[in-house]
Amino acid sequence: MSTTTVRRAGAREWGGLAVLSLPTVLLGLDVTVLYLALPALAGDLRPSGTEELWIMDAYGFLIAGFLITMGTLGDRIGRRKLLMIGAAAFGAVSVLAAYSGSAEMLIAARSALGIAGATLMPSTLALISNMFTDQRQRSLAIGVWATSFALGMALGPVVGGVMLDHFWWGSAFLLAVPVAIVLLVAAPFLIPEYRAPRSGRFDLLSVALSLVAILPVIYAVKRFAKDGPDAPTVIAAVIGLAFAVLFVRRQDKLASPLLDVRLFTDRTFSAALSVLLVGLVGVGGSMLLITQQLQFVEGLPPVEAGLWMGPPALLMFLAAIGAPLLARRVPPGIVVAATLALSTVGYVLLTQVDAAGGIALMVIGFGLVYLGLGAIAALGTDLVVGAAPPEKAGSASAMSETVQELGLALGVAILGSLATAVYRDRIDGEIPAGAPSEVADTAGDSLAGAASSAHRLPAGWFDHAKEAATSGMNLAMLVAAVCTLVLAFLSAVVLRHVGVIGGEPDGDGADEGDPVEAAKSEA
Repeated sequence: MSTTTVRRAGAREWGGLAVLSLPTVLLGLDVTVLYLALPALAGDLRPSGTEELWIMDAYGFLIAGFLITMGTLGDRIGRRKLLMIGAAAFGAVSVLAAYSGSAEMLIAARSALGIAGATLMPSTLALISNMFTDQRQRSLAIGVWATSFALGMALGPVVGGVMLDHFWWGSAFLLAVPVAIVLLVAAPFLIPEYRAPRSGRFDLLSVALSLVAILPVIYAVKRFAKDGPDAPTVIAAVIGLAFAVLFVRRQDKLASPLLDVRLFTDRTFSAALSVLLVGLVGVGGSMLLITQQLQFVEGLPPVEAGLWMGPPALLMFLAAIGAPLLARRVPPGIVVAATLALSTVGYVLLTQVDAAGGIALMVIGFGLVYLGLGAIAALGTDLVVGAAPPEKAGSASAMSETVQELGLALGVAILGSLATAVYRDRIDGEIPAGAPSEVADTAGDSLAGAASSAHRLPAGWFDHAKEAATSGMNLAMLVAAVCTLVLAFLSAVVLRHVGVIGGEPDGDGADEGDPVEAAKSEA
């Protein structure tokens, strides 16, 4: 019978957590800051419509595609080493992005930023599992980590707005440079190195299969959000799913797989991943629609809209910190279910927003949605990482990040498409018959198009567009409310075997003969 010594973290580890939070905030900020910079860089670089989409999407595509690869690579070559390589690359490529002289150069830089970003996310989370071996401390540390990404997303519009008021569009990318320097200087002193023992050969064919499985699926989800279920969307989804099957079959045969599929035999691991995936769908859709509502319906500038997103971000922060503390006394499944029930209330409030003005109602409703996000991000991620043996923490962290990226993308695609369908149905017939065809097409396609075309249509017409978009958001939030309520119930059921954090196992937490549990015992 093996014994494991658990050492409580001290000042060095908590200082290391602060260092690890910096790149996580940066990654979140990089997602939203470009939305503000896009008009300015479009005027400078003159990208085509397709190039503009790739400038926005290349970063997310490559992060999602390389997460599993980089998570496993860190286990093999050293998690701190990969983190420092990624930070240096992220800082250097950010400079190239800032001074891009063409749309093609910026697309290439954004793609490289995505690959570098994929090294940072799983590395930071896996290193936390090494630094905080005490279960209660690890849960709290992951709670802090989980809020960092959303904090960066919330800060993006505010920081980006300030930068763009004083500097050129490329300055938004230069925020990465001081963060990379601080991490490179502090990491050797505050963050321990970890390399998985007996990690085996790195299988390049598995890397290729994972990319061909993930990238087409992400592309299909994003295209579905813009164009619906057309032929390219369906073909991309089928290709991705086919290669996903080949990827899983290969992993099952390898002695040292890129992704250990045996992790999924642990029901805590699988259940927590499912909660993260489904929970993030509602968050991704509501984030898109609330941001649109604040800017186009309420008419707020980006910086002010970003400030209104501050209170919900604070609630998410409190939930991410408070949920692990509460889960020391109350089983995590109950904590997750209760906070998701509160999120359901938030979605219901968002169904009551109208176009005449409802900022306060939006902030309260979205705050409750973010409350659930904070809890599932902290506890769900902790359960995923805690269910894996130490040498597989990088792979488990990458899976956690991958399903969250996929959940956000699905939320934008599904709920965004539903809201857009309602908008198009409601606006049909409202556009004056004498309007130029290109104006009618643009205004009838989306609220953003209506805003850009409003000056070429009769006074007061844009009010109809705002009402149609608000109706679309109301219906999407109703669907999210129903799904989140079901998820709250299922969370209480599928996670009922998980005991309180730091408590004694209840004896029902692992299946007999579970290879993952056996691996953890041997470790």
